Amino acid sequence: MSGHSKWSKIKRQKGANDAKRGAQFTKLGNAIAVAAKAGKDPDMNPDLAMAIQQAKDANMPNANIDRSVKRGAGELGGNIIEEITYEGYGPGGVAIIIECASDNRNRTSADVRTAFSKNGGNQAETGAVAYQFERKGVIEVQKTGDDDADQLAVIEAGADDIIDDDDIWTVQTDMKQLHSVRKSLVAAGLKIDSATLAYVPNNVVEISDEKLQAKVIKLMDVLDELDDVTETYTNFEIADE
Repeated sequence: MSGHSKWSKIKRQKGANDAKRGAQFTKLGNAIAVAAKAGKDPDMNPDLAMAIQQAKDANMPNANIDRSVKRGAGELGGNIIEEITYEGYGPGGVAIIIECASDNRNRTSADVRTAFSKNGGNQAETGAVAYQFERKGVIEVQKTGDDDADQLAVIEAGADDIIDDDDIWTVQTDMKQLHSVRKSLVAAGLKIDSATLAYVPNNVVEISDEKLQAKVIKLMDVLDELDDVTETYTNFEIADE
């Protein structure tokens, strides 16, 4: 929606200045390890292929990627990385979903619970929030300057929707088609900034009060900074002005 910023856009703009490479590699490595539990061959495991591609897009060294794959496949020993999803509500009643990859569920649960309680939120039971979202593939594509050609390439790739998000196109796909649509877009000559499975809100909550905006963003920042958190999703948007 023009004139408004959803959390994904706010996080993307902040990320260029705030990202800490070491922490980012840890999160990406954990995501690869989780995906590799279903098979270490990316040609046979689309989730692993996407996790590896995300790591490469972030310039993660190949040695780190290979080590993460072996870790997930159980070849390096150590604690098993598991994927955990938490749900909750933030200030103003905004809905929040947090995806984690952790080798210690108790530690991760305590960290997430503390983040909510200290920043005006409340952790919720499984399913209490998720029904407000739909699981989709989301691809961020750089604009070429030829909007008609860009949109035609997205349609021909088999995407479900394309959204004009100021400096990029946000492309949505069926979750099972994410990998194939991404490959088609690359083949068409488009540059991909990111491609991942995401929770897309069915409806958004607009926040106009500046103090409430600050509280919600503070909670989302705290959650994002937790070592075991791989991704966060929410349904709020903020007017740019």
